[in-house]
Amino acid sequence: MGVIANRIAAMGTENAFKIGDDVARAQARGVDVVRFTIGEPDFDSAPHINQVGIDNILAGNTHYTDPAGIKPLREATAAHVKKTRGLDVSADQVIILPGAKPAIGYAMMSYVNPGDEVIYPSPGFPIYESWVTYMGGTPVPLVLREENGFAFTVEELEALITKKTKLLMLCSPSNPTGGVLSREILEGVAEVVRSKAQPDLRVYSDEIYEHITFDGFEHFSIAQAPGMKERTIIASGHSKGFAMTGWRLGWSVLPNEEEAALWKQLNINTVSCVPPFIQEAAREAFENPKTAEVVLHMVSEFKKRRDYVVPALNDIPGITCNKPLGAFYVFPNVSGICAALAIHDYYDGLSAERRGKTSPATLFQRFLLYYHGVALVDRRSFGVLKSEGQHFLRLSYATDMDSIKEGVARIRKGASDHAGFEKFQDDNVALGV
Repeated sequence: MGVIANRIAAMGTENAFKIGDDVARAQARGVDVVRFTIGEPDFDSAPHINQVGIDNILAGNTHYTDPAGIKPLREATAAHVKKTRGLDVSADQVIILPGAKPAIGYAMMSYVNPGDEVIYPSPGFPIYESWVTYMGGTPVPLVLREENGFAFTVEELEALITKKTKLLMLCSPSNPTGGVLSREILEGVAEVVRSKAQPDLRVYSDEIYEHITFDGFEHFSIAQAPGMKERTIIASGHSKGFAMTGWRLGWSVLPNEEEAALWKQLNINTVSCVPPFIQEAAREAFENPKTAEVVLHMVSEFKKRRDYVVPALNDIPGITCNKPLGAFYVFPNVSGICAALAIHDYYDGLSAERRGKTSPATLFQRFLLYYHGVALVDRRSFGVLKSEGQHFLRLSYATDMDSIKEGVARIRKGASDHAGFEKFQDDNVALGV
């Protein structure tokens, strides 16, 4: 018997945070680093939202609340779902959480028994795969392909659904690709779920980037498709669209009040409740008309950055980069650079153990950080299973334009730095070994 429980070995991580250790090591070596790693808007939460939080603290609204969330916020959330998705939901179907991320774990704990299959997008938010393995579920990656705009076909999904499928994870707009799922695709998914899946399958619809879309794309929730409201958990929050990451305010709409009561019980057993002053600020974000203007400005700035970074990356020999319709990420294919710098050859020469812990894209990502001072996140950080042969990096353009231009220039320089990569091959710190 060891000190640590066996199940901890099955828990993954979110490398967008973990890579901070490598950034610190690179900086300790004197490297100036441009960061494209964390998926966090570089805008502050709006003054009218902040003021409500401050006023509530000063008024003494700092005590426990209903573990499900204060009723005015749950009502405001239900009204938001009605306004944006046309769905009538009860405030008693809404659960307020400390960020959107806990909903992933709650879904796994609520619906997945050991051996149950969970389908999730890959590349996708890494915590999906982490929670499946932690709970003893069977991970079933649904590979998103560059040629499909990092969406999937209904046929690809249908081939993965079995009698053991208990949970289907969807995310649109997507982290890490910025890809979206059209209404047509989601209505096709709904038809497959209705016709092929077991009645107890639940769909987890991660809609945290619902406010950040471009070029006229309109967000659509699978819960809007016929027969899906009763099978879908809508998960979203204030972090991305309202630039409130540090506030830790998420919300979920459950298929019915009974399942919402279960999630309330999970809150009781883990976090008790979300602080009331944060909930009041979150309600202000929903109800004050000023919020729409703030979101519109932020999204327009993201679009300007996207419209710069996509052609700038495509202009670098060895890179292809799709133009995403949502979120604030691009997911460039660096296979050509890996070939030009002979990274594939170096990778193939590694021991089997080392190859299992890295990839050509990971090697290029580490080379860019330690030798050219630009930090990105590799493909393996967004689901290891089925990632072989996919040579991508994620770039978060949630930073200022000057940094974006400088970072792209550094990527361009690194893409042709043959001598630097040869030196990198003997640098154990940079290699991470």
